[in-house]
Amino acid sequence: MEMSFSPQQLAFRDEVRAFLAQALTPRLRHGAALTSGVFAEPDIARAWQAILEAKGWLVYHWPETAGGPGWTPLQRWIFEKECAQAGAPVLPGMGLKLLGPVLYTFGSAAQKAFYLPRLRSAEHVWAQGFSEPGSGSDLASLRTRAERDGDHYIVNGHKIWTTQAQHANRLFALVRTDPAVKPQAGISFLMIDMALPGVTVRPILSASGDHELNEVFLDTVRVPVADRIGEEGQGWTIAKFLLENERGGTAFAPQLLADLVRLQGETGPLRGELAERALRLRLEAEALEITELRTLAEIEAGEAPGPRSVITKLIASEIRQGIEVLAVDAFGMAGLQWPEERPFYDAGVPAPFHSATAQVAAARYLNARAWSIFGGTSEIQLAIIARAALGL
Repeated sequence: MEMSFSPQQLAFRDEVRAFLAQALTPRLRHGAALTSGVFAEPDIARAWQAILEAKGWLVYHWPETAGGPGWTPLQRWIFEKECAQAGAPVLPGMGLKLLGPVLYTFGSAAQKAFYLPRLRSAEHVWAQGFSEPGSGSDLASLRTRAERDGDHYIVNGHKIWTTQAQHANRLFALVRTDPAVKPQAGISFLMIDMALPGVTVRPILSASGDHELNEVFLDTVRVPVADRIGEEGQGWTIAKFLLENERGGTAFAPQLLADLVRLQGETGPLRGELAERALRLRLEAEALEITELRTLAEIEAGEAPGPRSVITKLIASEIRQGIEVLAVDAFGMAGLQWPEERPFYDAGVPAPFHSATAQVAAARYLNARAWSIFGGTSEIQLAIIARAALGL
């Protein structure tokens, strides 16, 4: 398989590099570098989102028919790689990468016309309401009920691990509309205005001290039937489509490699066992990068992606955790700093002992433990690989 870029792809890469060099301000780079969670903080994220929207590159992963730039899969990968290397903020994906494709694939014309522009402008900020207490990896067991009452559903339930719900004004959620049929067949997909009476958000503080997760309580919330995507009972089909985007819609390797390079630039030359671990992580990330590129090349050639495409999230989680463990070990005592103030780039945060990157290392290490849980646990990924790749 030919793995080198064409002259057109190299020209596109250079165009992206030139744009990032001009558009990424020092504040955006600094905020991105000191993000301890998965996604950039709202002030950084919204500033970067507005810049990308003005350029026409915000929804680069959407097809042209839905308002995207019409890039090929390899162009999207090149863009993500260059953003990672340049230190661009990682935007929250709940609206742009998860709900957006659901809307333009399953939504009505009225829903697309109303919601997609507001998603792009950040007038609507979305959270994902899938997991519940006792219903995480096994989403088919969810218990949040939505009972039809004329032109509305009456929704009662409890969602958990809801990323950045404290900053969101909209929630897309899986709800049970028919308890009498088999679990998967009785689920529907609703969009919920979080300003509606009965919606309560309660923070969950992570072990790192970060507030990125929340519980969302839905107490007799009246949601218009017009805000259901797809048919009643079609939620499971839509959820599977969305989860495929969540688990495989991102180029993991470029960000991993860029973070590893930046870490070694901060720590200085590593020796002994630390150097061996850094080299192993780099080789694993480069192997993952080749896997991602081979899968994209197959897609561009009109082929179905091979079974290896399902392993990317699993391997990326292991490498991410390995990088954060290496960071804490490499910084030593300086990597154990743990200020309570957030975000780390705020003026009120105490000065770091060694460097800003060392100061954020402990929080990132603790937050990275979630990589093998969110988007499908590693056990779930292994089960998918066993079925899809090995036929077990």
